[in-house]
Amino acid sequence: MDVDINSLETVSYRVQQPGDQGIAVISLNRDSKRNAQNNQMTYELNACYDAAARDSNVKVIVLRAEGKHFSAGHDLRDKSNHLDFPQVFPQSGFTGEGQEGMMAHEEEVYFNMCWRWRNIPKPVIAAAQGMTIAGGLMLLWVADIIIAADDATFSDPVVAFGVNGVEYFAHPWEFGARKAKELLFTGDTFTAQEAMDAGMINRVVPAAELDSATMAMAAKIATKPGFALKLAKESVNQTLEAQGQYNAFRAAFSLQHLGHANNKLRFGMAIDPSGL
Repeated sequence: MDVDINSLETVSYRVQQPGDQGIAVISLNRDSKRNAQNNQMTYELNACYDAAARDSNVKVIVLRAEGKHFSAGHDLRDKSNHLDFPQVFPQSGFTGEGQEGMMAHEEEVYFNMCWRWRNIPKPVIAAAQGMTIAGGLMLLWVADIIIAADDATFSDPVVAFGVNGVEYFAHPWEFGARKAKELLFTGDTFTAQEAMDAGMINRVVPAAELDSATMAMAAKIATKPGFALKLAKESVNQTLEAQGQYNAFRAAFSLQHLGHANNKLRFGMAIDPSGL
C-alpha cells in the first residue's frame, strides 16, 4: 500500500531540530479508538518510519501517542483488518479465505512490519502513557529505548482468546521467562515500575514530564555520530539474533495460528469467544 506522508490520518509526522541532529517524531493519532491499530495505521506508521530512515538529517526517531493511552492493541472492531487483505496487499496472491489468508495478513501487517521496524538503522525511542494492551506492546517492543509515564500499564490478555500471545512474541526477551509466563497465564496488568524492574522499560518519569524526558534523551543521542549509532544498534540486535531471537519469534507466530485454527474448528471464529 502506497501512503502519502503528507496525507496521514491515523498518525502524524514531524522533524524537530532540523539539521544534522534532527529528531523525527511519529505520533499515534487515533485517540477516539484509544490508538487501536488497524491496517491504515500500520501502513501510515510504516511510511513514517521509511521517511525517517531515508532522511539524512534525522538521527533519532521518537514514537509517541496522543491522548490518555499509548495503544489498546489491534482494532478488533475494524472488519477490514484481514477481510480486505487481498486488496491492501494484492501481491501476496492469497484470496483472504481460511486460515491461509488470515496467516498471510498477520504475517505481513504484524510480524514482518514489526521485524522491519526493529531493524531500522537509527535509534528509536518510544514513550508510553496510560494503557498499552496486547498488540500495542509490539509497537513498543520494536523500539530500542522505552520511557514510560508513571501512570503507564502493560498487559497481554490474549491467552483468554485461545492463542499463545500477540504475533510478535517478544515476551520472554522483554520480561524474562518467568515474568513472561505470569503476564501471559494471568492476563494481569503490570505497572510501569514492574515493567522497568523486569527490564522492559528503561525509565519511568512523571506523566507530565513524559514528552520532555523523551525528547531530552533523543536530543542527547542525536549528538552522537549517526554511523556509530547504527553500528551499536546492529551489534546489540545481532547478539539477540545469535541467541535465537528471530527463530523463536517465527516459531511462536506459527503456534499462534495453530491456536487460531483450533478456535475456528471449535467455535467457528479465530478466537475463543469466552475471552471476550
